[in-house]
Amino acid sequence: MSRVLIIGSHAPVGREVGDSLCTAGLPVEYSAGNADALKRLRIRAFGVVVTSADSAIDENLVLIEEMRSIRPALKCIVLAHHTTPDKVIAALRARVFACFTPPFDSYEIANLARQAATDSKIGEDIEILSARPGWVSVRVNSRLITADRLLTFAKELSAQLPEDAKQDLLQALREILLNAMEHGTAFNPDQSIEVTAIRTARAMVFRVRDPGAGFRQESLSHAASANSTDDPTAHIRQRQEEGMRPGGYGLLLASGTVDELIRNEIGNEAILIKYLDSPPTQKL
Repeated sequence: MSRVLIIGSHAPVGREVGDSLCTAGLPVEYSAGNADALKRLRIRAFGVVVTSADSAIDENLVLIEEMRSIRPALKCIVLAHHTTPDKVIAALRARVFACFTPPFDSYEIANLARQAATDSKIGEDIEILSARPGWVSVRVNSRLITADRLLTFAKELSAQLPEDAKQDLLQALREILLNAMEHGTAFNPDQSIEVTAIRTARAMVFRVRDPGAGFRQESLSHAASANSTDDPTAHIRQRQEEGMRPGGYGLLLASGTVDELIRNEIGNEAILIKYLDSPPTQKL
């Protein structure tokens, strides 16, 4: 279990995150600012640093480089007052653990900080394949903590969407990503999944592809989408019999929260589309 350092004791979100971590039994310290944070890192080991909510992404990335010169394995959760696609890409390249901008969710931040502090794995969980504003492709390993991390960056890349639409899209992405991890890789951390975020003038698009053999719709007896109207909970019994985690609502939830959900023939690749305005009328 690693010690967590929170920069800036005056910010309400920092205090809320620290209180939540203390309640979970994690050792937490606060620094007065960046200089004090560097001083504390030289004195003792910290596994996780949460930056100040009043800071800028560029400032944080410079700070992270200096902090890692002291503690190379440090995991950094960036809070910033504003970001752009360019800055999100820079954070990914800098191996930032997670990235948040207002409105801050202290519970979500604390949950990721707790996972970071209790996870002993140190490595490249998120690998950039291609990154430019409008098109970001990454390869991620098949772990729940990696899915949670990736969603923080996806949220920032989807900032152009209205809040309700953004939350719908992120919920759909999470469900499809977890389905890919469960069925495409069996949560094997040595296997990876490709995720691409594409911004167009009219839509936000996510593409998820896993290395599995795929599935046919008729074989999804463990999914809620396969239930008949006479037995809406049939998939729950099926999942219990097969020893699967609770769930099975991924495809159903995803299809109901995005404007378009398109899957390839074998079922190991999906595209999620959320329009900024009304979806275009399809030509027959």
